[in-house]
Amino acid sequence: MKFTVDKHEKYVTFKLEETNLNSLIAPQLKSELVLLNSHGVKNIILDLTSVKNSDSSGLSSILSGHRLCKGCEGSFVVCGSSEHLTRLLEITKLDSVLALVPSEEEAIDIIFMEEIERELNREAEK
Repeated sequence: MKFTVDKHEKYVTFKLEETNLNSLIAPQLKSELVLLNSHGVKNIILDLTSVKNSDSSGLSSILSGHRLCKGCEGSFVVCGSSEHLTRLLEITKLDSVLALVPSEEEAIDIIFMEEIERELNREAEK
């Protein structure tokens, strides 16, 4: 599986550089997301710009990333999905669960807005 990881202070951008997110790639993607999370990363941007097609195992690996981040009070944002992949996410209703945006810049904005919101909620609970 080809990918790049770009680490920042508040988030990590994981760019999958594969055309197909299928049963051959999905377990590896899930493993990498679990590894990032186990190293303390709670905010992940999954950049799918290169991905053109996905099967159910690919969608499952994306959903696993979402669950990992939510489980540690973080954010998981998907960006750059193709028209075909976006349509697939809509058909499966995953667009109502996942944060989907066209660009990495918008994904970064969501990460920072959700971080601010969580901080404000923690202060309000005190």
